[in-house]
Amino acid sequence: MFGIMQSRDMAKVKTVFICNNCGAQLQKWQGQCSFCHNWNTLAKFDAAAVNYRYQALTKNNLSCKLADINVPDMPRYLTGISEFDRVLGGGLVTGSVVLIGGDPGIGKSTLLLQALSKISSERRALYISGEESSAQIALRAQRLGLLDKHVNQAGELQLLEEVQLQRLQVSIDAIKPDIIVLDSIQTIYSDVLSSSPGSVAQVRECASQLTRIAKQSGATIIMVGHVTKEGALAGPRVLEHIVDTVLYFEGDTHLSFRLVRAFKNRFGAANELGIFAMTERGLHSVSNPSALFLSQHKHTVPGSCVLVTQEGSRPFLVEVQALVDTAQALNPRRLAVGLEQNRLAMLLAVLHRHAGIVCFDQDIFLNVVGGVKIVEPAADLAVLLAIQSSMYNKPLPHGLIVFGEVGLAGEIRPCIRGQERLKEAMKLGFAIALIPKANIPKQPIDGLHVIAVERIEQAIEEVKALGA
Repeated sequence: MFGIMQSRDMAKVKTVFICNNCGAQLQKWQGQCSFCHNWNTLAKFDAAAVNYRYQALTKNNLSCKLADINVPDMPRYLTGISEFDRVLGGGLVTGSVVLIGGDPGIGKSTLLLQALSKISSERRALYISGEESSAQIALRAQRLGLLDKHVNQAGELQLLEEVQLQRLQVSIDAIKPDIIVLDSIQTIYSDVLSSSPGSVAQVRECASQLTRIAKQSGATIIMVGHVTKEGALAGPRVLEHIVDTVLYFEGDTHLSFRLVRAFKNRFGAANELGIFAMTERGLHSVSNPSALFLSQHKHTVPGSCVLVTQEGSRPFLVEVQALVDTAQALNPRRLAVGLEQNRLAMLLAVLHRHAGIVCFDQDIFLNVVGGVKIVEPAADLAVLLAIQSSMYNKPLPHGLIVFGEVGLAGEIRPCIRGQERLKEAMKLGFAIALIPKANIPKQPIDGLHVIAVERIEQAIEEVKALGA
């Protein structure tokens, strides 16, 4: 009797219900999802089809010693775009999966079409479009000059208009490409699931299947991802965990500069930054970003301070600008563009407590030239010196560069790779460096006068002495 009841219960479990909002799986339908608490988001799916890839895992699932694993060589190949190769950690890795996201119109498809056009002359490349027709892609390639006879880069590039996952797998098996660009992952859907393209379940399933194809075939897949209004990648968070590399496009669409930042990279350094200039002929690598983000003042101006920041393995110089003005309202304004707002409030408290500079009745505006976002604390000292310079309307000494983290006790803390920062400043002709005492170079640098400080009040006094 027990066996008959058990077999009947097993026969009943044929379907599962998946939430289209959060991807949670439930055994029975209900009006509200138990995980995300949204109403009417559960959809019915075939349990056998959803769980097919998790079957038969125990037969050969044996452990092994780490020392016994034969590590194969992971060959890389260059895309022909130097800044793109830098962000990827030295080029594309065979069998890897790259996810690139960014605001609409910022240049994702343009950059990938340029890279794929150069690669197609040596390797079999496939561009899969779920948003544009082949004629639109060809028109963009013609506008970018990729179809010119003397260039002839994109002539061998294969184009495919398809959004159904199973048909994509058949086409990939037939073409056998070395690199695939999928534009975009939110447009792909699988017949296994009944939810609409772009839903949590569809994005997760399609990304998992495409990653499996990349690992088995050795093809490199680059997926374009949509972003939400907040700037995060649309879809489940698991999408960023599945892929090997996550890249974000940054920058204002009204400016000509574009930044590509690596937030995750299993084959290279994270937080690496690539800098591009948008032109009529597409995106071009910027070889000297330090000169790009420095404003061209004939004379030093109050409120301007040059910072040596570090993005990944690259040091480059940016200009931090501050404007301090008497507040016209009861609540003074605090506005920071390119810097964290909360950190500005903390630094102003340190400036008041340890340097005696009062700003509670002043409007303070901060800006990083060129639309760069500074996330490292090495910008603290440059921010405070720029505010002090603007408040007293006295420019900082000509040829001065600054970096250093400021603690709540007023101490100047060291920064990583201080030697590389100083060498980058030397290349651009800066002669004075105000740095933390712990970052003093072991060997003197010819032509660069290094001033080491331990506290914020000492740094302000040194700047006043230089300007005297």
